[in-house]
Amino acid sequence: MLLVRSPLRITLGGGGTDLPSYYRKYGGYLISASINKYVYTSVLKPFAEGIYLKYSDLERCSQPSDVQHKLFKEILLMEAHPPYSLEITTLADIPAGTGLGSSGAFTVSTLKALKVLNNKPSNNEDIAAQACHIEINRLQEPVGKQDQYASAIGGINEFFFHKDDSVEFKKLDLDASVLLSLEEDLLMFFTGFSRSASSILNDQHNMSLVDDAAMVRNLDRVKEMGYLSRDLLLKGDLKQFGLLMDDHWRNKLKRSPNMCPLKVRDAYESAIKNNGAVGGKLVGAGGGGFLMFLSSDKQALRQTMSEFNFQELNFSFDKLGAHVLQAD
Repeated sequence: MLLVRSPLRITLGGGGTDLPSYYRKYGGYLISASINKYVYTSVLKPFAEGIYLKYSDLERCSQPSDVQHKLFKEILLMEAHPPYSLEITTLADIPAGTGLGSSGAFTVSTLKALKVLNNKPSNNEDIAAQACHIEINRLQEPVGKQDQYASAIGGINEFFFHKDDSVEFKKLDLDASVLLSLEEDLLMFFTGFSRSASSILNDQHNMSLVDDAAMVRNLDRVKEMGYLSRDLLLKGDLKQFGLLMDDHWRNKLKRSPNMCPLKVRDAYESAIKNNGAVGGKLVGAGGGGFLMFLSSDKQALRQTMSEFNFQELNFSFDKLGAHVLQAD
C-alpha cells in the first residue's frame, strides 16, 4: 500500500488575494502556515479490475469518465492509465467545509500518490501547480491558489501570485522563539458550522472581474495587511500582529457582510472584549469552520469559547508539506 498525507493550512495575512480574478490584474500576496492536520490518500492495486474509490461515499466503476466525484474524476483522467486497477481511499483529520483548505489538500495528496505509484517524478511545486489547474481551469471553481501550494510546500511561507499566473514562495525566516510563541498563542475553536465557501468566493470573483471599486479597494487593503503581517512577524511583535488580525477580520466582513452566523460574530466580539483575545478571525472564506485568535489570556479565552460550546482544536505547524508515509 502507498500512503501519502498533505497538510491543511491557516492564513496569517493577505487571504483572498490569491484568486485569479484579483491577482491577474493586481498581483496577490499572502502568508500561509501549514498545520499538523492532514488529508491522507492510500492507493493499492485490488485483485479485481476497475476503479474503487472510498471517501465519504463509495464508488466502483470501470473507467475515469464514469467517476461521480468531480476532483477524483479530473485527477484520474490526467493520471490513471489503462488497464484500470486502482483502489483509492481518502481520510481527513478535519471535516470538509471548515475553512482549512481541505479540497486543495485532497487534490495535492491524491495527485502525489498517483504520481509516486506510476513512477512519474514530480516535485511538490509542480504538483501544486497541477492541483490549481484542475480546480481553477478544468473545474472552473471560484477558488484561489493558496490551499494547494500551502499543502504541497509545507511550513510558513509568503506567497506571491503574479499577473502571468506564476507563483513564487519564500519560507518566512522567523526567529525560533517567535515561532514557538506564535504556535503557543494561536488558538483555534470549531464553531460547529460547516459551509461551502463557493458562494462567497464566487461573489468576490465576479466583483473583481468587473473591477468593482469597493471590492478592489478592500482586497488592496488585505494585500497591504499581508505585507504588514510579515513585517510584524519578522520583528516578533505578536501583539501588533494580533491587533492587525482584528483589522483583517473586520475588513473581511465588509467584503462579505452576511458571511458569518450571528453566534460566531457574538463569540468573536466576546473574546475580543477583555476575554482573552488580542485579535482573531474566521479561518477561510466560508461562513463557518474555525475561529482563530491570538490569545492574551488562554484561560479566559477558553472559558469564553466553552460558553458558546465551541471546541478547541490543538495544532502545531507542519514543516514537510505533502509527503509519502508508506510505500510498500
